[in-house]
Amino acid sequence: MDRVRTAEPVPPTDPVSPLRPRRRLAAWAAGLLLAVPALVTGCRLLDTDAVTPVPQLLSLLPWLTVPAGLAVLLAAAARRRALSLVAVVVLAATARTVLPYGPDTTTAHGPVVARLRVLAANVEFSRATDALIGTIRRERPQLVLVSECDPACGRALTTAFAAELPHHASVEGAGSTGSVLLSAYPLRDRAALPAAMGMPGATAEIGGRSVRVQLAHPLPPLPRQVHRWKRELARVRDAAARHTGDPLLLAGDFNASQDHAALRAVLDAGRLHDAARLAGAARTPTWPAEGTLPPYVQIDHVLVSDDFTVRGVRFPHLPGTDHRAVLADLDLHTGR
Repeated sequence: MDRVRTAEPVPPTDPVSPLRPRRRLAAWAAGLLLAVPALVTGCRLLDTDAVTPVPQLLSLLPWLTVPAGLAVLLAAAARRRALSLVAVVVLAATARTVLPYGPDTTTAHGPVVARLRVLAANVEFSRATDALIGTIRRERPQLVLVSECDPACGRALTTAFAAELPHHASVEGAGSTGSVLLSAYPLRDRAALPAAMGMPGATAEIGGRSVRVQLAHPLPPLPRQVHRWKRELARVRDAAARHTGDPLLLAGDFNASQDHAALRAVLDAGRLHDAARLAGAARTPTWPAEGTLPPYVQIDHVLVSDDFTVRGVRFPHLPGTDHRAVLADLDLHTGR
């Protein structure tokens, strides 16, 4: 008698149902989300500001961890091992760049010869002049560096503080082109860096030491003027390099964050430190301080040479301007 053969069970096929299209869609979404973080983080790691849109997107670098993190989740949901690995690498690299740039302390040595307070503010076409006057009266800084201060703004400041801040250097201009430096200390060697917007500087006698004080306000990196932004920051870098080894204080609206290679070049060339970094506030955003968007990037800085230590940094709000000011308390040492 022939044996009855039973049919072998047929293994179930992988359903074409919704799973495959959904995984494919998740993979595509992960790839798209990774594109910008990978590009921008790559330029950051290669120490280049490249070309538009990279300089603009570098201002958002810390926030790019969000799409990179979402890409990791989507790649895992899509069960794509290679894509998941790439997403994890991009997320880790992006997160790594969020760390503050540079050392967290200076090498200042010797006794303190002066304690000073420095205020750097962009008053946006002079609209925040009154607010700045109120802040100066309240905080009593010894050095004030003001960007976008037209002649009327300059006269208001020098008149209001003729006794407290009698020394000043300025570049007069309308709209955003004017700037003024006010000082409680005698000034000499007044000179301005060539730029579209005023960048005055002078040497101040502070505690028996000659300190170079320079206001920085290069053009912003708008799409059609990135080359001019780089050129003006290069002039700031060269000025910092000329004063290497001497006390230097460089402050203002740099239109650049620590994620821009052009600003890191300024720090490295002058062996400078960001006061906010030394005070543990390296990522405190200063722009935009008005409008619908909350501040998301720190482009206003007080940079100091190794002759200084930092006691604290605050970021006062000035109604009328889209920048938060930077208020730094510094100690100047003998260096001996």
